[in-house]
Amino acid sequence: MTSPVPPGDTRTVDLPGGLSVTIEERGGGSGGRGFLLLHGGAGPRTMAGLASALTEHAYTVVPTHPGFQGTPRPEWCDTPADLAVAYLDLLDALGLSDVMVVGSSLGGWVASEMALRDTRARIGSLTLLNAVGIHAARKKDAVVDTRALAPAEIAELSFADPALRPDFSSLSDEQRAQGAANQRALALYGGEKFSHDPKLRGRLHRVGVPVLVVWGEQDGIASATYGRDYAASFPNGRFAPIPEAGHFPHIEQPGHTLGAIGDFADTVANGSAAA
Repeated sequence: MTSPVPPGDTRTVDLPGGLSVTIEERGGGSGGRGFLLLHGGAGPRTMAGLASALTEHAYTVVPTHPGFQGTPRPEWCDTPADLAVAYLDLLDALGLSDVMVVGSSLGGWVASEMALRDTRARIGSLTLLNAVGIHAARKKDAVVDTRALAPAEIAELSFADPALRPDFSSLSDEQRAQGAANQRALALYGGEKFSHDPKLRGRLHRVGVPVLVVWGEQDGIASATYGRDYAASFPNGRFAPIPEAGHFPHIEQPGHTLGAIGDFADTVANGSAAA
């Protein structure tokens, strides 16, 4: 297992519509360029290592999606599109511009929705890490519906390296309850179709910013073919496969993942938060 990453500073930001979002901040104060890291169904802890590494380049913020980790969620906030609007409001509140939004799994879906709604040009580029959100072109490439799976089954599909799979027998009752609550929040945001909006793929041609789609090739939840199709849905999309990694390439292969992000920022994003 990787060593624990020390947490950053945590605070709550009040946004329009009565929504309060808990964020973890690393690096210099808000304002100007930065990274916005959006977690998937396993919660914000999955972004800790990546946040620590990216902080060397710019201010980094990791929100907790409302409803995860026991945070409050207004009844109206129940779709990735709702989260997208909330996080655009967050970028306004923090005074960030030319932001690289990095989204893992569900967070990648939210990032895509943000780019479609970014009327104030806050976003400079996107990086999607084994993202969900689009409808698979072929049934065999559809994202696995994890709602009926046990945590151990999800972990087996998620990690290529068995050593990185959580040991659920060692978890406390509180940790088990937290994980179950996070999965319920994931199911809520995933919607009836779970893990995709049938109309999203057809809208992504309107995303004007550069997009990097990073993909763990051994992902048992969303295949590499699905990832390539995701990248091809954007007019300025690039696909970066990561060998020996599953659904969390930034955890299993952090060096290769950071290398892909750095190369993208240097050669394509041109002026993104990582430049």
